[in-house]
Amino acid sequence: MARTKDPTVWTLLIERAAHMLRTREPITLRALVAGTGVSTMAVYTYFGGMDGMWKALRQEGFTRLGARLARVPVSDDPVRDLTALVAAYLRNALEHPDLYRVMFDATFDLEDAQAADSTLEYLVQAAARGRAAGRFRPDVVPLELATQSWVIGHGLVSLVATGPLPVATLDHGILLLAALFASAGDDPDRCRRSVERGWAQHPPGAR
Repeated sequence: MARTKDPTVWTLLIERAAHMLRTREPITLRALVAGTGVSTMAVYTYFGGMDGMWKALRQEGFTRLGARLARVPVSDDPVRDLTALVAAYLRNALEHPDLYRVMFDATFDLEDAQAADSTLEYLVQAAARGRAAGRFRPDVVPLELATQSWVIGHGLVSLVATGPLPVATLDHGILLLAALFASAGDDPDRCRRSVERGWAQHPPGAR
């Protein structure tokens, strides 16, 4: 009879790998389990080997991001909501910088690529609601606007979470997002107010 896998062991190994990334320790099979109380066989039992562990680590990054974006409430202001989603993305990256680095390393496939794609879909839906509400021009493609918003967030946080710039750099996101959404058709003054409210809802630099 097959033994039931203990989810705490899975989590233990994922957290251990994330810690090793954060402290820049070489991640080998033996180093991964050192001090955890489990054997090297556990890596094969739970992940099928080191390649599987890397896949799971990438997936865990998107799982945590998806959970964070799901907690962003939907309001009657889609521009505010789209901004809040970008801000939540930044917060997630700052709280899990080790996983953030692995999420976009395509060396290993994701276990569930659709689950990763669904994180962007939160932004797509907000952009679509903005277009439907007349905040964006009818010719605006929600996927394109969502992707542009993601690019702004990704570029900023990459320079902070895994780069040399201070957290205060993230506040440039307010101006960048306001300019993007205004270029998509939103009234500049109304847009700036919505962006500021959305940013304040999940302030990326807050501790």
